[in-house]
Amino acid sequence: MKTPQKNKNLLYEYAAFGSELIITLAIAVYVGWWIDNRLHVKIPLLVWILPLLVIIALIVKVIKDTSKK
Repeated sequence: MKTPQKNKNLLYEYAAFGSELIITLAIAVYVGWWIDNRLHVKIPLLVWILPLLVIIALIVKVIKDTSKK
């Protein structure tokens, strides 16, 4: 059984990951939108591609972080 301190640390770790996910996705969407507008692209490719790359990178990060434990 986990101690309350370990549960608290785990909660903080997941809260940090959730915040990181939301912030990086928002930045990726904004940067993709900005680049698409700057290049006058008719189909907003980077608005879709950059967040997808961020999600892939964060999944790899989660796998690496959880394989240590």
